[in-house]
Amino acid sequence: MKGVFIDASDALGDVYRKVRRPTDPPVTLYEEDHVPPEALPRLLEGHDFVIDDHSQLPTDAMRACRGIRHVIFLGTGARSYMNPEELAEFGIEVHIIKGYGDTAVAEHTIALMWAAARGLARMDRLIRQGEWPRTEGMELTGKTIGLIGFGGIGAEVARIAFGAGMRVLAWNRTKKPAPKATPTVHFVPLDTLLAESDIVSLHLLLTDETRGFLGAERLGKLRPGAILVNTARGALVDEAAMIAALKEGRLAHAALDVFETEPLPMGHPLTTLENVTLSAHSGFRTPEASEKLIRSGLDIACRLAGGG
Repeated sequence: MKGVFIDASDALGDVYRKVRRPTDPPVTLYEEDHVPPEALPRLLEGHDFVIDDHSQLPTDAMRACRGIRHVIFLGTGARSYMNPEELAEFGIEVHIIKGYGDTAVAEHTIALMWAAARGLARMDRLIRQGEWPRTEGMELTGKTIGLIGFGGIGAEVARIAFGAGMRVLAWNRTKKPAPKATPTVHFVPLDTLLAESDIVSLHLLLTDETRGFLGAERLGKLRPGAILVNTARGALVDEAAMIAALKEGRLAHAALDVFETEPLPMGHPLTTLENVTLSAHSGFRTPEASEKLIRSGLDIACRLAGGG
């Protein structure tokens, strides 16, 4: 069994070379940033699996890749780049990787939260322009953070936030017995979380059911002056409704690492608002997380090849 890593850009090729082992299945490496769908049949020819970081794998293009039986997606958000159910219909199984970046994304979430609460991005911009904006920010000690989704990342955010003296609320979508309140996390109904949280942080997977999860109605239930942090997926939020809430001041600030369209187009409305802090889908990007991610992908390949 052999595979191809089609978009090992942004130093991922170097990470691959660092963590690979002699016993791993052979992998052809393409250190490209963008692989157009029409190139997929040629690049994937003769391979059994494909490792994909951020390239679109449309169903029609993948149908023409006769030998491919597995997609190893480097992360959890495969649905943003392909349709796993459609691929399964003609024998391609999609594998995702969880947990590799829990700490990295949680720390980025906390960083965005603090930057939003103190207006750091705006101050930085204006100081560079020769101004001296001594703005008043929000103290987070004693404030309430509400976590929508409570998997590995949400649990890490809760750990850090509680350690910083915050009250932590959580709501989880998964149908399982409701976790009991603990000294660090209180699980509450979604409407309660929206109404009581000073900070609302999204940690849901993107599915057909969660697309647009925070629409105008739910955004309207946020307490006045709330800050929204999203390091999960841009499409979880109705972007137009969020922008309207920001313009009207009902939402005090949005700190965003993810967007409906990435990269964010020049002149996008979010880039024109003062009460928005932006980062470039980089919450998971640390050396530690990248090494864990690539190694986990290769471990999947080993299992598929019968080597582990």
